[in-house]
Amino acid sequence: MAVNPCDDKSLFSAVEAQIEGYRPLAQLALNLRWSWNRAADGIWRALDAPLWEETRNPWVVLQAASLDKLRLLLADEAFRRQVDDLLLRQSQMATAPSWFGLQHPHSPLKAVAYFSMEYMLSEGLPIYSGGLGNVAGDQLKAAGDLGVPVVAIGLLYQQGYFRQIIAADGSQQAVYPYSDPGQLPITPLRQANGEWMRLEIALPGYSVWLRIWQAHVGCARLYLLDSNDPANYPTFRGVTSELYGGDTDLRLKQELLLGIGGWRLVVALGLDPQVCHLNEGHAAFAVLERARHFMQQHKVPFDVALAATRAGNLFTTHTAVAAGFDRFAPEIVARYLGFYAESRLGISMKQLLALGRRDPNDESEPFNMAYLAMRGSSSVNAVSRLHGEVSRRLFAPLFPRWPLTDVPVAHVTNGVHHPSWQSAAAETFWQELGVNVNESDADETSAAAIRKASDEKIWLLRSNGRGKLVEDARRRLSRNLAASGHCSAEVEAAGQVLDPNVLTLGFARRFASYKRPNLLLSNPQRLMALLDNAQRPVQIVVAGKAHPADTFGQQLVRQWVEFVRQPHVRLRAIFIADYDMVLAQRLVRGVDVWINTPRRPWEASGTSGMKVLANGGLNLSELDGWWAEAYAPEIGWAVGDGREHGDDPAWDMAEAEQLYQTLEQHVIPEFYNRNAQGIPTAWVQRIRESMARLTLQFSATRAVRQYTQQHYLPLAQRYLKRTAEHGRLAAELIQRQHQLEAQWPLVRFGRFDAQTQHNELVFDVHAYMGELPPAELMVELYADGVAGGPPERHEFSLAYALGGAAGGYAYQCRIAASRPIGDYTARIMPRSDGLLVPLEAAPIVWQR
Repeated sequence: MAVNPCDDKSLFSAVEAQIEGYRPLAQLALNLRWSWNRAADGIWRALDAPLWEETRNPWVVLQAASLDKLRLLLADEAFRRQVDDLLLRQSQMATAPSWFGLQHPHSPLKAVAYFSMEYMLSEGLPIYSGGLGNVAGDQLKAAGDLGVPVVAIGLLYQQGYFRQIIAADGSQQAVYPYSDPGQLPITPLRQANGEWMRLEIALPGYSVWLRIWQAHVGCARLYLLDSNDPANYPTFRGVTSELYGGDTDLRLKQELLLGIGGWRLVVALGLDPQVCHLNEGHAAFAVLERARHFMQQHKVPFDVALAATRAGNLFTTHTAVAAGFDRFAPEIVARYLGFYAESRLGISMKQLLALGRRDPNDESEPFNMAYLAMRGSSSVNAVSRLHGEVSRRLFAPLFPRWPLTDVPVAHVTNGVHHPSWQSAAAETFWQELGVNVNESDADETSAAAIRKASDEKIWLLRSNGRGKLVEDARRRLSRNLAASGHCSAEVEAAGQVLDPNVLTLGFARRFASYKRPNLLLSNPQRLMALLDNAQRPVQIVVAGKAHPADTFGQQLVRQWVEFVRQPHVRLRAIFIADYDMVLAQRLVRGVDVWINTPRRPWEASGTSGMKVLANGGLNLSELDGWWAEAYAPEIGWAVGDGREHGDDPAWDMAEAEQLYQTLEQHVIPEFYNRNAQGIPTAWVQRIRESMARLTLQFSATRAVRQYTQQHYLPLAQRYLKRTAEHGRLAAELIQRQHQLEAQWPLVRFGRFDAQTQHNELVFDVHAYMGELPPAELMVELYADGVAGGPPERHEFSLAYALGGAAGGYAYQCRIAASRPIGDYTARIMPRSDGLLVPLEAAPIVWQR
């Protein structure tokens, strides 16, 4: 088992031996709570203010500090007392009553193992790319704040995701600086005897050793697997070197290490979690390893073990297009998993591949990680209401003949960890209102408190945020230009860009075609006119990266760079290179309006617009992802008509026109329409209403509470039931599945009679069940929903057995005559009764 991170004396024992009081400083520096709690900022600033502002990494600051500086500060009684008080407060938070402990004191949920390919926690730990890592990091922080027992598993990337440089010619260049683990706020995970915990993962012809690191994230813990172990062959040391880089072979190996290696780590830690949460399909191999471990423990076959353990598995999909799912050629999967399937799982390679295919008999079909995740889980969710609809379409091929409304994908809309994204001024603003953005419920009490905020306070918050963004943007742009080799005059001129009193738009995204980052550039002359208006000027800050393999995305970056470099534009529009977490924080704290223009419905959720809420920013966005359910005319502006138009260039131009008109006719006039005190009262009222309605609703706190109540707790109960008595219930369910498969070809409808009697519709049907007991099947009357509403369902009552017909039964259903009789049909499907229908049993027969 692991010990306290600061018991790894190899990291600082030499300093600790020389300086009394060093250990508490190290303990503070090695807990990522500092990434959202500002209480310790003064300590790191006192050690090295420039380095702290540049890195925001206390561990780097602490290691860089001279012994003389440390002795001087630690000799100061007030400084020592501050350190001790912070450490005490940190300890008290870990043991204080939590939301989870108070709300669910007798819960069977003891641990959730959370798997993600990336985590955005702090720029001091650069193991993220974008949205997926943002969600994982914010949810992990919120889970720790709420006391939900989540333990996170990921990979340690020495190079992480690429860093962006804009060359003098405007092109994007990708660089991959090495992140020394010793400089990251992580420590080796050591066993009780002091040995560094390492895992051996067998791959064809060789083994890969994984070193395990740990990071403390407030009250939560993150474990990271690292292939850069000296025992590995040099090629294999680089398996975890780079996030989303390399070829499909490297990607598969990373996902094998995350899934299989990650679950073995869970076992080695003795965690025994009831729930395994897969944040996207990358970690889906964990469902296989979890089943294998259950097989080994209870001496049961793979199908029983999977039925037992999937009861505790949750799969969250973030993908809005089928092409976004990770797929691997059958031969590469067979190369790496053939031995594992046959000797460890006791199944054939064909059986394993079938778990990741739509058609198990199509030997050419690639292996789909999302399909594996769905077939290995008992609950599946999308990340916004609209994304739930999209995901049901994406996964519909796995459930032939089932209506889309029955495809088993729910949704939990994402939220953000507001303490990580709000400015210091915003934090004070909320405190003065008596609203805790990290704990308060999204109810009328909180909304009423927010609505009491004065115009003056709200406008001061916005003005301060905009001013700080302008200062930071000037500094960053100067540094960008100097690094790109621009002349000193250009670097110096960067200190004059933007104006702290001008309406400031922000656009920062991954530059991919579906995000349409250049929609606002569709008419450059029209945009220039907005920027150059003498009475009501506008300015815009743009940032974003294109994947190194995405040449079209890089062209989009270059178009913006070339636009902002024009002499008559450069004071009002800038592109800041190397979009990272720190830059994102500065942007969402300072912009007046956040613009987002994805092509509906390809934005699964999006969280960037949520981050401006606590800071008083407003959204102008496509009606996609979270904004499709959040938008109202009083709280922001929308682009689009709420429908899907594919990638039609004509529709892109229509939406570009709508974007320009919204800015010209609504956004800009409202910002500059001021009262006698210089306050835009209508604008401030819009901010007030946006804060009141959206900030708490779109928080990671709400999302984690929702995951806990809708998924974690029910899954824990289901898992305990299915795994009891060596998986007895799971074995019974497998037997039921086999019986259904054998008898289903015999299930059919016979006579169907429908008539109107007075104010009722009466349906009589004959159904033939083969040898299946009627108690195990459901005969249901079904009609599609009206005007987008839910479908209408009514269960038939068994009337009597049909004489002379083996397995034949008569059923009847009577309902109110509220719609035409022809709207209805009948269907036969398995009855749930412990079996998840249609997730685990998808046969269905329709009367017509």
